[in-house]
Parts: sequence; C-alpha cells; structure tokens
Amino acid sequence: MSDENFPKQLRAINRVTISAMLWLNGVAHIIIGLALAISVLMFTWLFFMDLRESIQANNLVHGFLHALGTLMLLWTVSALITAEIRYLEGGKLEVDTFVVVALVGMLRKVITLPVLEVAPPMREVILWEGGALLLGVLYLVVRWAQRPQLSSEKAAESPKQNQLP
Repeated sequence: MSDENFPKQLRAINRVTISAMLWLNGVAHIIIGLALAISVLMFTWLFFMDLRESIQANNLVHGFLHALGTLMLLWTVSALITAEIRYLEGGKLEVDTFVVVALVGMLRKVITLPVLEVAPPMREVILWEGGALLLGVLYLVVRWAQRPQLSSEKAAESPKQNQLP
C-alpha cells in the first residue's frame, strides 16, 4: 500500500513498524549467517570423523561414500552462505541458489543410495535419479534465463579501457 493511500493518523505507526521490521530482519539474517558459519565447522568436523571411522573399520569405499554425503551437505551450506552474503550486500535472493540446494540434496541421496543398510527398490533409485536429472535441467533453464541479466551486469561493472588519441 502506498503512503498516500494509508490513513494519515497511522503513517507514523506505519513508519515505526516498517523500521522495526527492517531492523529485526537484519538481526535475523545476521543470526542465519552465524548459524551457517557454525554449520560449516560442524560439517567439516563430521566429514573428517566419517573418514576416520571408515579407515578404522577398514571399509574405505562405504566410508568414503558416506563422507562424500557429508561433504555434499557442506556444499549446500556453502551455497546458502553465498546467497546470504549476496543478500546482506544488498543483492537479491536468486532462485538458482535454491535449485542448487535441492539438486545437491538429490545428488547426495543418489550418491549414498549404494551404502544404505537395506538396498532400495529399483523404482526408488530411478525416481531419485530422475528427480536429480529434472533439477539439473531446471538449473540450466534458470541460468539460461538469467544470462541476459548477468551479461548486462558484467558490462556495467567492467572498467572502460584506456584509448589512445
């Protein structure tokens, strides 16, 4: 609702409310950023613990695939951190970030399917792989749709070259 359509008696309250919400949103994003930073440390520690356990159990293939699943979670957190940094610097939250997070989650599941305690039915494996494929195609479509926007942003950021008279 624009300011002129808002009742004059409530405009001051409206401005205070918006200011408070912007402040709380900023605090929320700082907390989210700190939580993501802590999760990086935790997933890194978990990755090395998984590797250590696989070495001790003398089951390197199974352990490495499990550790790789943990590393995929770290990749997801990294994508979210990148998006959060972009947002805190005044940018927009882009849909491709969320597609990447979903895609990495699907790939993690596909990678860890072979090391499950009980082998999943072939139908489930095909569904997970098909979902990952569809998310990959969706990611390409989203990036293709963003291409004109990205190239215009790069052109605006590039310094002008010195020209000789």
